Amino acid sequence: QVQLIESGGGLVQAGGSLRLSCATSGRTFSNNAMGWFRQAPGKEREFVVGISWSGSSTYYADSVKGRFTISRDNAKNTVHLQMNSLKPEDTAVYYCAAKGAKWSMPFPTGYDYWGQGTQVTVSS
Repeated sequence: QVQLIESGGGLVQAGGSLRLSCATSGRTFSNNAMGWFRQAPGKEREFVVGISWSGSSTYYADSVKGRFTISRDNAKNTVHLQMNSLKPEDTAVYYCAAKGAKWSMPFPTGYDYWGQGTQVTVSS
């Protein structure tokens, strides 16, 4: 059974930081692009950032550029999202996702596997 399990969410004040982690099991995604999405209350799920299988390529949504950093450790089957300078509008459930296709680029589409999500709340 393939699982993507997020952790690290919580409540933080505006301007603060959080680090999300995603641990995968059931299959290896070391050859697959992975990413983070988020969904705020009453809004559609949106792409946040993607990372290529090697970590050499990343693709960020404009809204998080310069504040969020994605990284991955293929040896540990984990992906991380460092979130700095958080804003109230970053409040959402954050989802880890992985593409099924190998060697794929970290663009916003083509994700096949999803985690259950972790809540991030930024207070003003």
